[in-house]
Amino acid sequence: MLPIIFVLPVVQLLVLIQAVTFDVKSLSLVVVDNSRSADSRELVSKFTGSPFFMLKDYPPSKVAAMDYINRGKADLAIIIPEDFEEGRVKEGRADVQLLINSINTTQGTLANAYAGAIIGDFNRSKLPPGATDNVYSAEVRPRYWFNPTLDFKVYMFPGIMVVLVTAIGLFLSGMNLVREKELGTIEQLNVTPIKKWQFVVGKVLPFLLIGLFEISIGILIGRATFDIPFEGSVGTLYLTTFLYLVSVIAIGTLISNKSNTQQQSMFVSWFLMMVFMMMSGLFNIVESMPEWAIWLNKINPISYFILIIRMVMLKGATLTDIAVPFASLAVYAAVAMTLAISLYQKKAA
Repeated sequence: MLPIIFVLPVVQLLVLIQAVTFDVKSLSLVVVDNSRSADSRELVSKFTGSPFFMLKDYPPSKVAAMDYINRGKADLAIIIPEDFEEGRVKEGRADVQLLINSINTTQGTLANAYAGAIIGDFNRSKLPPGATDNVYSAEVRPRYWFNPTLDFKVYMFPGIMVVLVTAIGLFLSGMNLVREKELGTIEQLNVTPIKKWQFVVGKVLPFLLIGLFEISIGILIGRATFDIPFEGSVGTLYLTTFLYLVSVIAIGTLISNKSNTQQQSMFVSWFLMMVFMMMSGLFNIVESMPEWAIWLNKINPISYFILIIRMVMLKGATLTDIAVPFASLAVYAAVAMTLAISLYQKKAA
């Protein structure tokens, strides 16, 4: 149990923050160059010079290129027509066809954006001296707030830390009381003079301290290993973490109280964990979900805490800035703990 509590979260943070990313690199590229001209070779060189594309082959036809995509050996195919150079010189334009594997929609969208940027750069390089590209005539200087380098680790680290803390709090508390039932020691505890709230609080408190310890270790790892910024107040973070841990540990205690075996408790905890996590905003945009899902997500404590921890760590949000999710989490904690205490039946068999 001790390695699960203290070692496993550290290892998972170090591994998952490196592996879980939506950044797309080294896309497999095939090129059907029907032009075989200086322009077509220059265009291909711009793709191969990019860190986002890796040239795999030059198939002889569009059908052969599509076969690469169908067999999963290419993510993108560029079809360059025979009149590519002539069309550019005579008519001022030349068409290029892109065939993109979009089974993974995120990858497909980014592949199209990267390819479009490279082709746009190629077009600008071919403008006559003094000519103006109407599309790119305005100079755009974007500034990315709160994540200037667009490093996906900065966005994902707080969310992954929440998931790991949730797993520890929910699963360990979910096995707590039911373990006592299986061993038969729950009967001895039930005949003691302690009150129900004292008993439940005594069961919750150790996991609450463990969760606070885990979040502390996670922040230190983020700062030392991945240089994750921490712009907000430590007190604000620990206060919201306290409320969140009370919520999930109370849910785990409630599940454990109503379960007869550890297996049953684990199944229910895992089901809730998966539903809450997939709707939390960790891998998706909450505002883009259907209206009914957004309303259902209001009973999801992970959604509130991921929003809060990202705002505190990355934006330096204060309690005023997070007033709505903070209040929602406080109500959630109070209701969950009240149910955990009231539904526990302290009686001997």
